[in-house]
Amino acid sequence: MKLTILGTGNAMAVQRYNTCFALSEGGKHFLVDTGGGNRILKVLKDTKIETADIHDIFITHEHIDHLLGLVWMIRVIGTKMNQGTYEGELRIYCHSVLVKTIQTIANLTIQKKICKHMGERIRFIPLKHGDRAVILGNEATFFDIYSTKAKQFGFTMTLLRDTPGCPPQGGAASQTDPAGKQAIKFTCAGDEPYNEKDYEFVKESDWLMHEAFCLYSEAEEFKPYEKHHSTVKEACQTAEKLQIPNLILYHTEEKNLKNRKELYTKEGKTYYSGNLYVPDDLETFEL
Repeated sequence: MKLTILGTGNAMAVQRYNTCFALSEGGKHFLVDTGGGNRILKVLKDTKIETADIHDIFITHEHIDHLLGLVWMIRVIGTKMNQGTYEGELRIYCHSVLVKTIQTIANLTIQKKICKHMGERIRFIPLKHGDRAVILGNEATFFDIYSTKAKQFGFTMTLLRDTPGCPPQGGAASQTDPAGKQAIKFTCAGDEPYNEKDYEFVKESDWLMHEAFCLYSEAEEFKPYEKHHSTVKEACQTAEKLQIPNLILYHTEEKNLKNRKELYTKEGKTYYSGNLYVPDDLETFEL
């Protein structure tokens, strides 16, 4: 399974794309959020992810920096359906209230000959807390993050690895299924701080994606708490408490992009002893 970071920026980012990413396996892709506009098409092209090979998209919540790129994905994939160059269906996962929002925006902004596929080959999967789905051959479990701003879901995915290795201490990788494959647990906690109500979903994760709006040392400047976000310090303290072996920080400010990786890593390592990653846009990881 490959993780491709398509964007790392917060809602107001202009030098980086808004936070979104893709999981890829077997030539197929699972897109998680879509950013705020048609730049989603450029970052997909830059990472050589073909829209014709995307059949699963998850939208965490309604905010424009996570949602509006989906309108372009519906337009492009719907056009391919009309041209006969897209096989099968597109499945869009989101909480139930968001389904109508997406359909309304699409119907107001995209031609009817494309929107006609919504409800047919473009299929919406309304989610409830704890719902499960098989995506890219792996089981995903979706959970409400109990946002105080807008209803938002995160998810965990259990990946089965053929070649057992030395699992990271504290994660789920030490577990094996009856076929002898090693289970890797990947969790996306949304774009707000981890909520302890979701412990049963997040516990024993091997990889955690967690927002970090800014450095703790710059909290007075960026005021993350007013926006219901965390700093590098809180994100790393959370991962340390949960004994997460691998932590990826994203959804950040962009004041000092040249040194962001170095600065975030330095502050984070004060509070976290695992493998800490502060990716740039288009960076990839093997899970």
